[in-house]
Amino acid sequence: MSEDARFEDAREAPLNLGAFDAEDLEVISALAQDAVFPATEMTWRKPERRFGLLLNRFRWEDQPAAQRRQRPFERVQSVLAVENVLGVASTGFDRRDPDLVLSLLAIDWQPGEDAAGHVVLTLAGDGAIRLHVEALELRLRDVTRPYLAPSGKAPAHDA
Repeated sequence: MSEDARFEDAREAPLNLGAFDAEDLEVISALAQDAVFPATEMTWRKPERRFGLLLNRFRWEDQPAAQRRQRPFERVQSVLAVENVLGVASTGFDRRDPDLVLSLLAIDWQPGEDAAGHVVLTLAGDGAIRLHVEALELRLRDVTRPYLAPSGKAPAHDA
């Protein structure tokens, strides 16, 4: 007889997730919510059609265990890479400001014709980055070991 998997039985490992449809993207959006990054840590490599961000991601997947074990909350550096990017537009912030730190609230998919569409990164403070893509292909990969969240708290949003 087989048993359902339990959250408590999972081993701790770096995330390495891909999204090829809107449902996949919802999972990545939830895990990347409240990630922070300097404006200088985003790049678009036009010839390679790749857009990337180096995020300081809150480890939402670890929050229940941290609360249960009464240990500090953690963040981890992660790369968010979007493939097949045909164009990039942004609003609500100055990309050239070397001191600007942005906070990611959500990643959404706006389908267009055929497989094309827009990946929209919604930022705190009414900022947004819109990526015109030929097809949805996105990856979130942890690239460092987790570290203690500087605030010592989980992010919270006013209702």
